[in-house]
Amino acid sequence: MPLRRQVLLLAAAFTLSAPAAFAATDAALKAAIASPNRPAADVARDGARHPYESLIFWGLKPKQTVIEVSPAPYAKATGGTYVAGVADLANPKLSEGARKGRAAFEARYADEAKYGKPQFANFGPVSGPLGAPGSADIVLTARNVHNWTVQPGVADKVFADFFAVLKPGGVLAVEEHRADPRSEKAAGADGYLNTATVIAIAEKAGFKLDAQSEINANPKDTKDHPFGVWTLPPVKRTAPGGQPADPNFDRSKYDAIGESDRMTLRFRKPA
Repeated sequence: MPLRRQVLLLAAAFTLSAPAAFAATDAALKAAIASPNRPAADVARDGARHPYESLIFWGLKPKQTVIEVSPAPYAKATGGTYVAGVADLANPKLSEGARKGRAAFEARYADEAKYGKPQFANFGPVSGPLGAPGSADIVLTARNVHNWTVQPGVADKVFADFFAVLKPGGVLAVEEHRADPRSEKAAGADGYLNTATVIAIAEKAGFKLDAQSEINANPKDTKDHPFGVWTLPPVKRTAPGGQPADPNFDRSKYDAIGESDRMTLRFRKPA
């Protein structure tokens, strides 16, 4: 999720009293969101993605270790550590495209003056731990759970990985396309999942639901699109996956909907 990844990577080592620390956190986060280093395409999506409100809801604070899955000035600025869970280079079945994508991602954030020293962890269906047990304050994943539920056993595996790497009391931050009030289709094959499904997966791994938010809700989303959630912005698919785009497809009503309706959940690992 490049939008919040840029924010997390982009905003200073504050060691202050509680009230001052909150003000400094707020200033650092706002500075990261306003950073000229963020791609214009990401900035354009802020109205739909609500990076400030979401990260505040999830409890982002200075000096934390944050792991973002399938994804920092903020981390650099607040004395924290940013870890990206990215394509698993140890997996012999990993595609060449995925390998090139990871290399490009690492190169993009190689400027230490801007981003500090982000770390990169192998992540995938057969990867090892995301980090040392109990080492992370927050694990963040956005619009990814449906990619795991369509692969038998993978969602349970990755949520167990999240639980293991988090400190007691640590936060699992989840944003996902929301199927409610209708039932999800084929384990989320169209990109949408029921909130109850995501909660059940997290609770099975040992997490407790701490809070839910409507920050990323979109009541205009009918959740019944010809090419799943990918019919909507930003993907704007006009033909089934793998087929050429259809120049005659009428996108007007889907563009009017905007980005999907999404659940925003905060889980905690019991202390």
